[in-house]
Amino acid sequence: MLKGLNPLLSPELLATLRGMGHGDEIAIVDGNYPGIEHARRLIRLDGHHLIPVLDAVLSVLPIDDFVEEAIFRSTVKAERDKLDPVHEEMIACCARHEPDREVIPLVGQDFYGRVRAAHAVIQTSEPRLYANIILRKGVIYPSASDEPAKAEVDPFVY
Repeated sequence: MLKGLNPLLSPELLATLRGMGHGDEIAIVDGNYPGIEHARRLIRLDGHHLIPVLDAVLSVLPIDDFVEEAIFRSTVKAERDKLDPVHEEMIACCARHEPDREVIPLVGQDFYGRVRAAHAVIQTSEPRLYANIILRKGVIYPSASDEPAKAEVDPFVY
């Protein structure tokens, strides 16, 4: 356990999130999703529902702001604009962390293709259908305090 980190962020998941680069995508999927078939890297979080996992991931993962669309959800069959309660919960969770980002619906094969290309897939035990989301990793901008301090003393002179 570490201070300040959600305990759902397992060592494997933290390493995966840290190893992702700008523009890499990670999918968080429900218990019925064919994760082992679609994942390049599969991280299982059995016993956990999707929304708490999404909340934990968004607590540490910056979302890409170099592109217009960086958060995607699956749809109920081909009904692009239909929102099940789980979709409303996903949108609300994303809005808490990324209030300026829209969650974009992707129908069927468009969503599946994106998951197959994702850096990793997190498989939850979420029992609700169509409870799947993809996040595109962004960057953390340096602050002025991140500038390396100039040494007043030469560290190589003894």
